[in-house]
Amino acid sequence: MKFRTFSVLSIIYLSLQIPAQAQHKSYLKTLAEPNAWVDSVFNRLGKRQKIAQLFFVRAHTNFGKAYEDSVALVIKKERLGGVVFFQGGPGRQAILTNKYQKLARVPLLMTSDGEWGLGMRLDSTVSYPYQMALGAVQNTDLLYKMGLEVAKDYRRIGMHMNLAPDVDVNNNPKNPVINFRSFGENKYNVATKAAAYMKGMQEGGLLVSIKHFPGHGDTDVDSHYDLPQLNFTKARLDSLEIYPFKQLINEGAAGVMIAHMNIPALDSTPNMPSTLSKPIVTGILKEELGFKGIVISDAMGMAGVVKNFKDGEADVMGIIAGNDIIELSENSARAIKLVRKAVRSGRLTMDRIDESVKKILTAKYWAGLNRRDTIDTQNVVAEVNRAESLSLLSQLANAAMTVLTGKQQIAQLNAEKRTIIISIGTPNVTVFQQELGSHYKNAVYYTLDKLANANAVAKVLKGIQDFDQVIIGIHDTRTRPGNGMVLSADLKMFVKDMAQKNAVFALFANPYNLAALPGLENSKGLVVAYQKEDFMQKAAAEVLKNKVIATGKLPVTVNGFFKYGDGL
Repeated sequence: MKFRTFSVLSIIYLSLQIPAQAQHKSYLKTLAEPNAWVDSVFNRLGKRQKIAQLFFVRAHTNFGKAYEDSVALVIKKERLGGVVFFQGGPGRQAILTNKYQKLARVPLLMTSDGEWGLGMRLDSTVSYPYQMALGAVQNTDLLYKMGLEVAKDYRRIGMHMNLAPDVDVNNNPKNPVINFRSFGENKYNVATKAAAYMKGMQEGGLLVSIKHFPGHGDTDVDSHYDLPQLNFTKARLDSLEIYPFKQLINEGAAGVMIAHMNIPALDSTPNMPSTLSKPIVTGILKEELGFKGIVISDAMGMAGVVKNFKDGEADVMGIIAGNDIIELSENSARAIKLVRKAVRSGRLTMDRIDESVKKILTAKYWAGLNRRDTIDTQNVVAEVNRAESLSLLSQLANAAMTVLTGKQQIAQLNAEKRTIIISIGTPNVTVFQQELGSHYKNAVYYTLDKLANANAVAKVLKGIQDFDQVIIGIHDTRTRPGNGMVLSADLKMFVKDMAQKNAVFALFANPYNLAALPGLENSKGLVVAYQKEDFMQKAAAEVLKNKVIATGKLPVTVNGFFKYGDGL
């Protein structure tokens, strides 16, 4: 197969034009129309090559050259449909993308998980706030703009699809796998915020995949390690978990990712993961909800799917169920052979496979892959760290700030008074302290590590006696802001005691952690900042300097004191 080549200027022009075209014609509209390029490529593919288009392989740029070369060999030999990039760097990924595309006879669809942008997987890139924090934001225009910026980043390094947003309704505080990745517990809030983010990405020329159908929010099992079970009625699932999917499908979602969950009310087959269930994937998603776009399996190496369906059987069943893309098969070469065998035996038809191939080829056309180009590998890092992106990051952080107690107390903080600024949970002086210190000139810093004992706390208490006002930041320093933030019993007692006095607090953690900090409901001031990142610390400091008015609303219910929608 031959493809035209273009000059550098043509490539730049093309890359600028694709998003503009996408705003006028959606992927779904493109899919419904005749397409000469899709037909031409499709008609040149043999049966094995068609099957291979359904499989997407994993890639990294932080595993070394041997790993990169092994993936290259798979792409060249198996002629797969696409690549799912994981950890690495943007410059390295752009270079590797060029290499992989050059090896492919049919252009590869490049994807990754970017729920909070490129920074979810890549170093040296922008990480926008987690979706839990975005659930607090009241201005949905900011989320739309975030979608546009994420689309620019993806396109810049040669990617075509973001496996996001997460539209799970996180109504189980103990959820170990979704949690802060969700916009919250309210189905309307989740649908509204997800739709704004999705539209920004799609109108910016990026395919999306809303996930994890039919809803992974009310589980306390991580499907990476086992098969969760949802024992709810179909009526409950339809009215709650599936609601955001319905809304976003109606608003033009290009793709839907299927979760690995056992849901007896939707498919009574014992141990059947939703990914492999024809009644769920075809019956509910495609037929009941009328979804016409790309259906993508969650990663097919996860225990939730392969625990009970081993040795490639899950791959075959996933296609029979109605998935168009089989993401990260344990062994794609084996899977392709098994699918061919299933076709020969009559268990699976080529019509079922052809339907998926045409969807995938149309996605490639929509993304501009009908015209081969080469990614510019110069200045990549600078061009995915644009000034407008960093400005938007600050705006989103400011908009997420949520004051739960003491709005008047915060307003009365005085820059001239003697101020003690304490950071709990970290041994180092924080950005939060430094930002406040530039405003409260007569200030002293203290830090208390997460395991600080009574002696360390006593030293701080002694110093507090000489100050007029106390500001305390509580920091979860883990990579991801899950539940179970670790603080010593002495620190928790210190927090409770200070809450009864005049201290003002800022929580840089998942709001569910408030449940493990009794007494904060009595604090004279409490700002929830959702996560540890510097941009959140700066935003909280701006609120406590009375330079930003907090407008965020709590996206989840924590306990009887802190409920969904709270925010002064």
